[in-house]
Amino acid sequence: MGAIMASITSELLFFLPFILLALLTFYTTTVAKCHGSHRWRSTKKKRPNLPPGAPGWPFIGETFGYLRPHPATSIGQFMEQHVARYGKIYRSSLFGDRTVVSADAGLNRYILQNEGRLFECSYPRSIGGILGKWSMLVLVGDAHREMRAISLNFLSSVRLRAVLLPEVERHTLLVLRSWPPSSSDAAAFSAQHEAKKFTFNLMAKNIMSMDPGEEETEQLRREYITFMKGVVSAPLNFPGTAYWKALKSRAAILGVIERKMEERVQKMNKENSSVEEDDLLGWALKQSNLSKEQILDLLLSLLFAGHETSSMALALAIFFLEGCPKAVQELREEHLEIARRQRQRGASKLSWEDYKEMVFTQCVVNETLRLGNVVRFLHRKVIRDVHYNGYDIPSGWKILPILAAVHLDSSLYEDPNHFNPWRWKSNTPSSFMPYGGGTRLCAGSELAKLEMAVFLHHLVLNFRWELAEPDQAFVYPFVDFPKGLPIRVQRIAPEEEKILM
Repeated sequence: MGAIMASITSELLFFLPFILLALLTFYTTTVAKCHGSHRWRSTKKKRPNLPPGAPGWPFIGETFGYLRPHPATSIGQFMEQHVARYGKIYRSSLFGDRTVVSADAGLNRYILQNEGRLFECSYPRSIGGILGKWSMLVLVGDAHREMRAISLNFLSSVRLRAVLLPEVERHTLLVLRSWPPSSSDAAAFSAQHEAKKFTFNLMAKNIMSMDPGEEETEQLRREYITFMKGVVSAPLNFPGTAYWKALKSRAAILGVIERKMEERVQKMNKENSSVEEDDLLGWALKQSNLSKEQILDLLLSLLFAGHETSSMALALAIFFLEGCPKAVQELREEHLEIARRQRQRGASKLSWEDYKEMVFTQCVVNETLRLGNVVRFLHRKVIRDVHYNGYDIPSGWKILPILAAVHLDSSLYEDPNHFNPWRWKSNTPSSFMPYGGGTRLCAGSELAKLEMAVFLHHLVLNFRWELAEPDQAFVYPFVDFPKGLPIRVQRIAPEEEKILM
């Protein structure tokens, strides 16, 4: 009985901040909503045909059920029950807002294709408070387009080939070479932690030319861990809360970035200075008209976006592959062939042509993104009255396109809860949107896929791995492995004619 009560208490404590947030949001927005609802009724001859659904409890709506943790390879009990009862498009009340929830592939695509015309990005204010008001995640309109253009320029195909591919491979090898030697009693370690270390060091180097292993880099990484916990927490800003701690870490991180900016400006102003570092900070200072505040938020948000989602996708790939030996074997054969061609031409590093030959690897990447769903849903707001599939969706309502629900839809993907990379050998359906779509398609999506492919190349050629203890990814609502995905590895021996590092 004590264990049950402890579990209940723990769960209530988890949801308490979200209840308080919903109450505050409800209090500040109820009048505006009522006014908007009256305006709809007064300007239309008939009442809107809203999607079916229910508002749930007073004030808090259905926030409880929506946030309940569940395995990442499922849509959770809340979504399953609501889709079964109301269909793939239904209305609810979440976080104090009247909301339309979409598990429909067509509507999700319609939302993303009409960004800025019928819908606009609308993340909670707390996200802007912690990532910054100039973060690409919260910006809309021209401001978003300007920041996105800078990011796309920095992540261009030319730069991916010439700069980022060698950097991704170098940072991959730095991580893998630190793994323990083959031993039957080798200690287990966290694959999720290693993936995070890999992606963080890569981004820190290419954003601000910070080298892995240095004290300043490690200090920044430690602050970033605290920062990340606050991004996905309820925005309760009083001492001791995750959000409060994250705001302190944000200040520390911005302090590091600002110091780097000052050092770079001084260096650029010196006569006969050496060649500048080829990083985003230098590019933003020299090629853009951004203010200091804008550059700080840009670098902070790209460090966030380029690290967190990519590392979790890589950890998911390691997890799924561990349970699918057939896929590992086909991956290894593909990369052995790439390595043989490498040796024939006398090369020691991967080329862009090698990367484009990783056909089955891309199948593994796609299946990992489909089944794992690191980005599970998007926040949007309806800015003009919308009529879709017989339903009226009023302006001012929130609308959540649930990407995970589409990716796990049995009418679109056969046996959707099963890891099957071979399904991608035929085609890529239009319902597959792991990085969003439209004008807000993730600017770093190609880099993220490159990171996964290069890491898997060296992983399967040099290691076998197994779970040290059972673990699986859960949604909290962010995706995380509760135990950190503990694994044990065994280096592949030279006599097996594998290509070693």
